[in-house]
Amino acid sequence: MSESRTAWGWGLASVDEAGNTLDVWYPKLTVGEAPAEGSRPNHNFDMMAHMEADARGVRRLPVFTVSQLDEPIADAADAYLRLHLMSMRLAKPNTLNLDGIFGKLATVVWTNYGPFATETFALRKMDVETERMRTTPGMPHAGVTVISLDKIPRMLDYVIPSGVRVADGGRARLGAYLSEGTTVMHAGFVNFNAGTLGTSMVEGRISQGVVVGNGSDIGGGASIMGTLSGGGKHRVSIGEHSLLGANAGIGISLGDNCVVEAGLYVTAGTKITVVDKAKQAAGEPLDVVKGAELSGKDNILFIRNSLTGAIEARYRKTGIELNSELHQHN
Repeated sequence: MSESRTAWGWGLASVDEAGNTLDVWYPKLTVGEAPAEGSRPNHNFDMMAHMEADARGVRRLPVFTVSQLDEPIADAADAYLRLHLMSMRLAKPNTLNLDGIFGKLATVVWTNYGPFATETFALRKMDVETERMRTTPGMPHAGVTVISLDKIPRMLDYVIPSGVRVADGGRARLGAYLSEGTTVMHAGFVNFNAGTLGTSMVEGRISQGVVVGNGSDIGGGASIMGTLSGGGKHRVSIGEHSLLGANAGIGISLGDNCVVEAGLYVTAGTKITVVDKAKQAAGEPLDVVKGAELSGKDNILFIRNSLTGAIEARYRKTGIELNSELHQHN
């Protein structure tokens, strides 16, 4: 992130009949001090902007937005700018002030025709489909398909980051940070203000506030605790060359070269036996600690003892290696 804590750019806003901003698309953003009004570049939205409402009841208006990144979010345009910054890799997760973001964003009906206001959707849907039949008589009719009902849209409708693959466009929200070499498979998911810091395989869920280090693998069905639902402040992270096994989960951070076996969920309060071969050889009792005491430490294999059922932490010398052929040609 630049030393400057200001970002700016021209966006194209969708504004409904009540004057609410449904979304803002920023094709380009700049981190740094904003130019004076007389020195602003052209917005180049002339062909796309329209002052009159279309069949959705939506106007598209150019907006020039300046965001003070350490301050609380001012409005919807500011919120969309900060989400774009992360998906454009101009700001990493957990480096921007996102206070109040949900209060500034409208809940929107996202469709194949663009965003609709929720309150007038039923009538406007009929207007759009009637307009389609009127303007293209005799052509196959494409009805309005609802993609989601949400405050934050799909990332790929706004930002296409280089060097990544996302198998299902709905599996990465705007504001996801995906480094080059990342692959998000069909069942994977990356929330806003979360993502990968290097080459990664994502087949599980990366929750809000979570970052995954280079060379790590989030297995199918795996889950990582975020901070949105429970009101917690701890930011979970995963280091480099670590594996969160299929259907496993964590509420603590993993360091480098760690593995959580498939199906095992480790939280801050989980009782874990620390396997120490020297103590075992001497017949001494092994230490039992809470998961929080191992949070962020390197070279640990978390496994459930198949004989006793106890969760154990064992030393692991090396990290995992991803399939380089799979990721280098993204």
